[in-house]
Amino acid sequence: MAAPQAPVAASTRIALLLPMSGAQGALGPAMLNAATLALFESGARGVELVPRDTTSSAGGASEAVRSAIAEGARVVVGPLTGPETAAAAGQARAAGVPVLAFTNDVDQGGGGVWVTGITPAQQVRRLLAAAQRAGIRRAGLAGPDGPFTSRLAASLRNASREAGMAPPVIVTYPAGASRSQAAGQLAAQAGPDGLGLLILAENGAQAREMAASLAGAGLASPPMRIAGTVLWAGDPSLTSEPALAGAWVPGPDPGARNGFEARYQSAFGERPPRLAATAYDATTAALRSVRGGDPRAPAALPVGEPLQGADGTFRLLPDGQVQRGLAVFALTPGADLQMVEPPLLPGAAGS
Repeated sequence: MAAPQAPVAASTRIALLLPMSGAQGALGPAMLNAATLALFESGARGVELVPRDTTSSAGGASEAVRSAIAEGARVVVGPLTGPETAAAAGQARAAGVPVLAFTNDVDQGGGGVWVTGITPAQQVRRLLAAAQRAGIRRAGLAGPDGPFTSRLAASLRNASREAGMAPPVIVTYPAGASRSQAAGQLAAQAGPDGLGLLILAENGAQAREMAASLAGAGLASPPMRIAGTVLWAGDPSLTSEPALAGAWVPGPDPGARNGFEARYQSAFGERPPRLAATAYDATTAALRSVRGGDPRAPAALPVGEPLQGADGTFRLLPDGQVQRGLAVFALTPGADLQMVEPPLLPGAAGS
């Protein structure tokens, strides 16, 4: 007679909806690595990460979340984009399974879905906080027509009103428009009072062209401060434009980010892509939600609790949005970004 075997303890399952194939397939393995690193560093026992390929599509995300929930996933990490998140959210909500999506599309947040990417609103609020400390009372935005500029504009209107600042000046234009004409339109709307801070929703050559056109339109920097987005941190060509010297760039906590990249490289032998940090952070929050050991218990996300992630401190809010402790950096010709204000988490002391 065979000896009885000890029962195998059931594990709590966390689904990872990742682009392992398709247009974004190159990102999937690195994001899986980052999630695995978060699990290892958490020391959590009895937790299993269950990867599912979204095929970089909404249909793939829908099938991936259906499969994961059918196999007992208690929380979903991912998917990558807004359309994929929209496709996966309905099934997750129906099953009462929370979703920590990688997207920065704030419209996807709420009803059990959290937006863990670095959003336009987070960037705008951090820049305005720095502007207020510098005595700036009026901000502006210039950028090409499109969803990204629209989200920045809405965030700037809301944040300016909440901060008690003057209504912002916002100018948008077709992608192929003359930047010098756009600068003239901005100066005309700013009027004699001018602007203390101007956020450019531009990148690369277009950002350099727009910045170079401002002084000729009567918006010299200084005294006006130019600012960009987190995308500027990955573009060293911007430091070649004299008009952008000293421009502000919001970004993650460099200490946390550098530490994550060093640990990732030590574990996997390569530097992680930018979005791997978001996978690490979302997995960190998911792991906190399944403490307790019962694989059948609903996940309880740590809403309102400051968490430490690859991009620094962050906090899940009840409405599906995420606060992040961003720093402010300055573009410096011929050098790396220089931090001019440390990371601050909204609502924390000193923020």
